[in-house]
Amino acid sequence: MAAQQRTHFWLVTALMALVVLPVLTLTPWLIWRYRDRGGADYEPRWAFSRAWEVALWGGPALVVAVLAALLWINATRLDPYAPLVSDADPLRVQAVGYDWKWLFLYPDLGIASVDLLAFPAARPLEIELTSATVMQSFFVPALGSQIYAMGGMSTWLHLGADAPGRFGGENSQYNGKGFHMQKFEAVAMDDEAFEAWARHAATAPALDAAALEALGREGVASDLARALDRQGGEILFGGLPDDLFARVMSETAKAPMAAHDRADGQ
Repeated sequence: MAAQQRTHFWLVTALMALVVLPVLTLTPWLIWRYRDRGGADYEPRWAFSRAWEVALWGGPALVVAVLAALLWINATRLDPYAPLVSDADPLRVQAVGYDWKWLFLYPDLGIASVDLLAFPAARPLEIELTSATVMQSFFVPALGSQIYAMGGMSTWLHLGADAPGRFGGENSQYNGKGFHMQKFEAVAMDDEAFEAWARHAATAPALDAAALEALGREGVASDLARALDRQGGEILFGGLPDDLFARVMSETAKAPMAAHDRADGQ
């Protein structure tokens, strides 16, 4: 996905350069060529030129037509909501954005992690996203599309890795003083390594009310680790509350309405 987006980016850049570069290069030349030369009369001899008219209007029109077709095709082909073509079943993950950390839920495995998106490289990722606070932006540049996570609603993103590896991810939405610290790591593993990681995660403490309360406080993963007395290593949870993702969406959607009602009451 990321490779296709990179190709699309350079194609669009090259087409735009056909318009931008002549403007940038010819403007200084025209300023110099037709400068005031000490009072000399300027008497242009205008004449209609069909060739110039075709070039001046046809070139930009062609570029716009090609750009429109390219953007339409790739916007459909690279739709983040569209599942990736694969023989393997996708791994379902739910991502919840907090201030300033990401909680990754694996509902089919009953485990969760903070700022660590682990997955098998042989399977595509099907990620459902929401935010427990303000609007956020989920982005793993090496894997593909950026998409927003918004409180009270869900968005979808499909990603995949060609081979095992480690990739940086972040919240790329400017939404407060700590957004630049909201980073995570996406780790593509082979099947055996992922299964071992999932078994290890299943032995971790459950995601209980105290952990959820600590997650809701402002702070990065290291602050959460201190609050939970989990110094060193990954922050994993081996048990999930029922329908946590839906509950976060519901509570986040109700928060603005409750604030509005309180304001009306005052």
